[in-house]
Amino acid sequence: MGGFKRALFGYRRRDVDAAISTRDTRVWALERDVEDARQGRDRASEAVAEAEQELAALSGMVIERERVIHSLGRRLQEAEERHDRSIASLEAVASRLDDVQSQARGQATRIRMKALREAVEVSRRAQELADAQPTAANGSGTGPVLREASPDSDGLFEGQVRLEIGPLGDFSQLVSFEDAVGQLGISEISVERFSEGRATLSMRLDEPVELLRELEERSPLDFRVRRTSGDDLVLDVDEDEGPEQHAA
Repeated sequence: MGGFKRALFGYRRRDVDAAISTRDTRVWALERDVEDARQGRDRASEAVAEAEQELAALSGMVIERERVIHSLGRRLQEAEERHDRSIASLEAVASRLDDVQSQARGQATRIRMKALREAVEVSRRAQELADAQPTAANGSGTGPVLREASPDSDGLFEGQVRLEIGPLGDFSQLVSFEDAVGQLGISEISVERFSEGRATLSMRLDEPVELLRELEERSPLDFRVRRTSGDDLVLDVDEDEGPEQHAA
């Protein structure tokens, strides 16, 4: 109040009114600033609330994505484990099949070798019986007449063929050679005789076959042609040549 000038009966009214007006203006300005600050605070609160809602939504999405990723990772691991088990099972089955095939091949070889021995024994006894009986006059008999094969000018054989080969070390060589002959599309094949290392096979060729060339390509044995005629084919196993050399 010391800033007012005194009058006769106190302070001058004009100065007091001016001070009061200035005070009211400042109060109004302060109230306006307070109101603006309050509105700004409210808007900020709303923005914070919206941000918190968005953050909560994003957090939920992140949690859901993490759950999905975890679930997919678990499924992938389970799939990999199943795959590993399947591979292991397949390997075990394949190994078992190899064992079964090996056993089957061994058993088949043993059966065939036994059958060959029995066939040789039967052939030997039949030969002994045939030698003990007089041969029918003029070669007449009751057995079927088979057309003998003979090679044509191109080396093709067709019909009934009798093939002798030797010397053979054991039955396994005979089995291998018989397998090679069986790959030529022959309808009938049998071992008539196996004695002193030489075997005689009888076969029927339904179609013309380049027999010697096919045997050169397929036979596991190297051989030379000793004789070929209209009724038989005689081959000698080459024991001196290397396995890379074949019959000419």
